[in-house]
Amino acid sequence: MKIDRRSLLRFSLTWPATLPLWSGTLLQGAEFKDDRREETLTKACPAPTDSIADAIVIKHEDVFFVARPDGSVPLRSSHGMGLYYHDCRYVNGYEIELAGRKPAHLSASSTQGAIGVFALTNPRIELMDGDVLEEEKLGITWRRLIDNETPALRDRLHIQNFTLQTLEFPVTLTIQSAFEDLFAVREQSPGRLGTLHPPSWKGHQLCFSYDGKDEILRTVTVYFDPPPNKRQGTTAEFVVRLSPHGQQRIDVTLVIGESKDRVVAGRTMPDPEDFNRLGRGLERETELWMTHVTKVVTNGSALDHIMERSFRGLLVLRTHLGKDTYFSAGVPWFVTLFGRDSLITAWEMLAYHPRIAEQTLRLLAKYQGTKEDQWRDAQPGKILHELRVGEMANLNAIPHTPFYATVDATPLFLMLVAEHAAWTGSLSLFDELRASIERALSWMDTYGDRHGEAYITYTTRSNGKLINQGWKDSGDAIVNADGEVVLPPLALAEVQGYGYAAKLGIAGLFKRAGDRDRADRLIREARRLRERFNRDFWMENEDCYALALQRDGRQAAVISSNAGQGLWTGIVEQDRAERLIRRLMAEDMFNGWGVRTLSSKARAYNPIGYHLGTVWPHDNSIIAAGFRRYGQDVDALRIFHGLFDAAYHFQEHQLPELFCGFGRTEYEVPVGYPVACHPQAWASGALPFLLTTLLGLTPEGFEKRLRIRRPMLPNFLDRLELRRLHVGGAVVDLAFRRGMEGVDVEVVKLQGVLDIQVDNESHERN
Repeated sequence: MKIDRRSLLRFSLTWPATLPLWSGTLLQGAEFKDDRREETLTKACPAPTDSIADAIVIKHEDVFFVARPDGSVPLRSSHGMGLYYHDCRYVNGYEIELAGRKPAHLSASSTQGAIGVFALTNPRIELMDGDVLEEEKLGITWRRLIDNETPALRDRLHIQNFTLQTLEFPVTLTIQSAFEDLFAVREQSPGRLGTLHPPSWKGHQLCFSYDGKDEILRTVTVYFDPPPNKRQGTTAEFVVRLSPHGQQRIDVTLVIGESKDRVVAGRTMPDPEDFNRLGRGLERETELWMTHVTKVVTNGSALDHIMERSFRGLLVLRTHLGKDTYFSAGVPWFVTLFGRDSLITAWEMLAYHPRIAEQTLRLLAKYQGTKEDQWRDAQPGKILHELRVGEMANLNAIPHTPFYATVDATPLFLMLVAEHAAWTGSLSLFDELRASIERALSWMDTYGDRHGEAYITYTTRSNGKLINQGWKDSGDAIVNADGEVVLPPLALAEVQGYGYAAKLGIAGLFKRAGDRDRADRLIREARRLRERFNRDFWMENEDCYALALQRDGRQAAVISSNAGQGLWTGIVEQDRAERLIRRLMAEDMFNGWGVRTLSSKARAYNPIGYHLGTVWPHDNSIIAAGFRRYGQDVDALRIFHGLFDAAYHFQEHQLPELFCGFGRTEYEVPVGYPVACHPQAWASGALPFLLTTLLGLTPEGFEKRLRIRRPMLPNFLDRLELRRLHVGGAVVDLAFRRGMEGVDVEVVKLQGVLDIQVDNESHERN
């Protein structure tokens, strides 16, 4: 079946959407008793909310705003848009009308990250003198920016008359606030727990306030410049009078307040000049970020634009906790520190901005588990899954303070320590985090092993409800061949690969630090794990590894993308790699845009199921890296081209968290998943990571060497440059050119000492 782009877009935006609740909890009731640990569930079926596929996101640090393409936030409920801060939605409705009619949307952009620009025009409206103004006679620019320092949302509405007559008409702005905890927005909690006060006007200021049960007074104070002519409820009305080709400005500032002593701090009217000053500051910050990221130059090709959009998406997700920087997982649902997501994104960006990996590791080490806590699923040495700071977290009504229900963050933590050292050529971070590394290794060998075969496994402790703790962590993600959900304890295929790579990588650092016995022991453990994995997980008749082993040791015998991640870590035996890659690129797995999470032949397959047949960019970037590791370069290039082409069909050419698994031959464009986060961290890092994979960059920082293995260029490029690439203390500019016998590499500029070696022979990196 073929479908045109317009029909497909309409299908995507009107689809009954479901919000993935893969890592959160559902609290039964608003009273928090000592038995709350038995009331925390993970829902196998997502909760309903409207699509955010076309939403425009602006964010700066902890403040972010999600709006429709026309700049508005619907006044009705059941959507995830609005103004957020510290896991609370401060504003859940914000609409503009011209003479009682909503303006028409022309365009929207958020390329500056913390700045959004919305272009609107008028519909057919009745003027105050009774005349009618035909549509498209006004130009309306709604420019808004995030002020994280105040914190506030600052809006500037600029209305311009393009006619030769004087126009007078009312403009109304309606704002509403309910102060919902993020878990209430996601329909995982009972809603407000404290006291919501009626909105009020204090002079020309519109005031909202909420006394949280956590003893924090939360407020939104709305300032208008000029003052409104009329006020009714939470609506401010302005009488706009425009001379021929005249224009008028309306400034609106929504100031967020949090007070533990329940006293609202007095504030002065925002200075209009602050708007331009803050805007310039945010633009400079974006420019500074881009100068610190390794630059990809292809002389104006589409790849330049795609890479820039990826890096700008990561700038939006860049967040600070204390002095350290990390990538939040995604907007709007996961603007917080996530173990798995933050680690993988930092890995994807090692070639472009290695400093964030270092800071992410420090942060996660700081919150590493120190004791057993069933409520939070914590154990000594375990790396966190998710950290929350809202009302529900403050009340200890949810376990996310932090929550540790992840089986893979701990080995990924160790993998990133080793890979960061390979890029920097330094043991300093390893030495600094030595105690955390030892605790993480201990966790893998003790708490992680519940299967009896030294596999890293997980089980649920939550009232008998299944909680999946790998990256496919929705309740119905891990299935048997008959389509039924697999019962824990579970050993996931990709997690065994993480454990294997973690032990090998850390062994190398122990060896460099002079502890050869510790290194040799870890290497032996890794090799034994590889042998067992290839014995127990391999499905000979399917040319693939099982998705998981379940409680009785039986295989979850379905074809899934999890096996492909094993190629990335090197746990796959060489003689099986080619068979596995061929299986993953078969039509039931590779849909033309990427590798599906689950085979279309599986009984549980659902192309719009969150983990049951969709395509995830980060998953594909990891799989492609595995293809390259085992010498299957052509298929890695196919994945790159599929995701690159897909990116051009999404908003601002930015890959979302995931998209649907419908085949490329069936539809002309990738089908968006309605409530996918965008920007989303590891999706934004997917194409940058894929590019370094194609270029064959293999850091050997301790040897002050960069090995470039079998460099490749996308089919549409003959030349590419990397500028300001950091390896082992050196900074290098490299040029890749397509030659008669492959891709040639030239050192354009070098600061420091670095040996560049180009290796065109196939070689498995173990």
